Amino acid sequence: MYSVFLDVLIDSVKMIPFLLVVYIGIELVEYKYGNLIRKKVQEAGKMGPAIGALAGSVPQCGFSVVGAALYTQRLVTIGTMLAVFLSTSDEAIPVILSQPDSLGLIFPLILTKIIIALIAGYAVDFIFRKTNEKTLQHIEAYNHGHDEAGHNHDSVVDEIACCGHSPSPDAKKFNPKEVFLHPVMHTAKIFSFIFGASLFINLIIFKVGETAFQKIFLSHSFLQPFITALIGLIPNCVASVTITQMYLKSAITFGSVIAGLSASGGLGILVLFREEKNKKDVFKILGLLYGISVLAGLVIEYVKF
Repeated sequence: MYSVFLDVLIDSVKMIPFLLVVYIGIELVEYKYGNLIRKKVQEAGKMGPAIGALAGSVPQCGFSVVGAALYTQRLVTIGTMLAVFLSTSDEAIPVILSQPDSLGLIFPLILTKIIIALIAGYAVDFIFRKTNEKTLQHIEAYNHGHDEAGHNHDSVVDEIACCGHSPSPDAKKFNPKEVFLHPVMHTAKIFSFIFGASLFINLIIFKVGETAFQKIFLSHSFLQPFITALIGLIPNCVASVTITQMYLKSAITFGSVIAGLSASGGLGILVLFREEKNKKDVFKILGLLYGISVLAGLVIEYVKF
C-alpha cells in the first residue's frame, strides 16, 4: 500500500510544473481578453448561445461564474447561460494538459462540448422564447444605455471564482498578485485534488483489482452517464478533476466523461443559487443541465455515427 501512495505522489508531483505553466497562461489570457469575452457574451442577445459556447470552452475558472451572474441580472438568456455551463470543462483541460500522454483527448473533448452547448443553448432558447423576450429587451436597453433607473449591474461579476480570485471587469490594471500568485495557489489546490482522486482510485484497484474496479463504477452500464452527470453538479472543481482522472484511469467511458463535464458548472452553480431570487427557476436550470448532460452522454455512448 505504501508503494501505491508513493507512486501516486511521484506522478502527481510531476504534474506541478505543467499545471503552473498552464494556469499562468490562462491567467494572462484572462487579463488580456477576459473583459472583452465577457462584453461579447453580454451583448450577444439572440446569438448568445454561440458566443457563450465558445467563451465557456476557454479553460478558465471564472466564466461559469460570469455566465451565472449575467443571467441573474437578466443580461443573457437562459440558453446562453446553459451554453456556457455545458461547454466549460472547469479543471479538466489543465489536468489533461499536465499529462502529455493524454493531449489527444483535448480537441475531441472541447469540440464535442461546444457542439452540445450550441445545440442545447439554441434549443432551450427556442423553448423559452416567450420568457426570453423580456430578457432580450432588457439586454437591448442596457447595451444602448436605456436601462431602467435603479438597475445596478456594476457588480455583476464581483464574485469570487476560486482561491480568492475575482473575474471582475474592474480589475483592468496589471496585478502581479492576480496573474502570478493566483496560478500558484490554484496549482497547489488542483494538485491536492489530483493526488486525492488518484490515490482513491489506485487504492481501490490495489484492493479489488482492475476488473472489479470497473464494475464498481458501472463500466459499460447504461447508468454510468447518470452517475457522472450527478457528480458533475457538485459546485466545486474537485468534481471535474475526479471525473477526468476516472476517465484517464479507464474507469468511465467517453460518453460518461462528456456527461460529467457537461454538468460541471463549477462555482457558477453556487452563484446561481445565491443570486437568483426565483429558486424554482434555479432547480429548472439544474434539471435542464443534468438532463442535457445525461442525454448527450447516452447519445455519444450508444448512437453509432
